[in-house]
Amino acid sequence: MWTCGRSHQRRQIPDREATLGRVALWLEPEDLSWLAARCCCADDASEEERQRCARVRFRASAALHKAARNE
Repeated sequence: MWTCGRSHQRRQIPDREATLGRVALWLEPEDLSWLAARCCCADDASEEERQRCARVRFRASAALHKAARNE
């Protein structure tokens, strides 16, 4: 695992996520909930844009689910 953030707020990011080039984004649960439920794709959005939106919404929802399990 590698860490990011300020020295007094170190967070660990799983190796797999780091290997995939992903970075942590720490949001309030309310913001994650908003993001998980929101799609701003235009009617003429490409399939690639729609897939990206779906991935972001899925990850926001999964983060909320995981946070609930860890409380």
